[in-house]
Amino acid sequence: MKFGLIVPQGWRQDLDGRDFETMAAVARRAEELGFDSIWLYDHLQTRDGDPDRVLECWTSLAALARETSRVQLGQIVTCALYRNPGLLAQMASTVDAASGGRVIVGLGAGWDDREWDEFGYGEWPDVPARLRHLEQTLQVLRARRGAAPILVGGAGEKVLLRLVARYADACNFTDSFDPEFYRHKLDVLRRHCEDAGRAYDEIEKTASFTVTGDVDFAALAAAGIETFIVYLDPPTDLAVLERFARTVVSLDGGSPQGA
Repeated sequence: MKFGLIVPQGWRQDLDGRDFETMAAVARRAEELGFDSIWLYDHLQTRDGDPDRVLECWTSLAALARETSRVQLGQIVTCALYRNPGLLAQMASTVDAASGGRVIVGLGAGWDDREWDEFGYGEWPDVPARLRHLEQTLQVLRARRGAAPILVGGAGEKVLLRLVARYADACNFTDSFDPEFYRHKLDVLRRHCEDAGRAYDEIEKTASFTVTGDVDFAALAAAGIETFIVYLDPPTDLAVLERFARTVVSLDGGSPQGA
């Protein structure tokens, strides 16, 4: 098992203004505790529509690249619609240069139509158009960034998991603690891999969710999840972070290490 941490950046109204120092302190402590990766949401305003309390994802990652030295840097997940695919590839390569090659590009089709509208992007595309754009973005990233890691977020069985099988190095499912949910989704992914001639074991299986109490990580790992990307509540409390790190050390093969 591997563990990643979603650090506070404001979307979940977990920062008081654009508080980069708090975000960076959590990221640094997560690295010290042995987390494998840190992650940011790709949102431009809080859930209730306030842009002044949110730190933008990719510029924040560039800064965190210089605040850390080991953890991988990911997004959970980048909205493929927000940035031209070629620009996104250039951004990711720039953060790779700043971090020593630690970037995971996490991609999704996008869902927040209110945010899209309030930031003036134009008419909100329907689901098929968003999925087509996601596939085009994946193709550009593969062409421009070669084997650099790509994660695709989403559980859609007909299209999204097919895109994982064709283009991604990792998949991400969210907000479930039910092992059977993951078994089913991974069975679907396995079939898509067979259709695409792709080795299923090449794809890292990840799950992300909010942790407020006990989680049976062993049961979820037995269902096929290899990496857990967690948001701790409250996310800015380093004592909560340290207690969680001590808890997962006891898991077989688990990390983080040492608190």
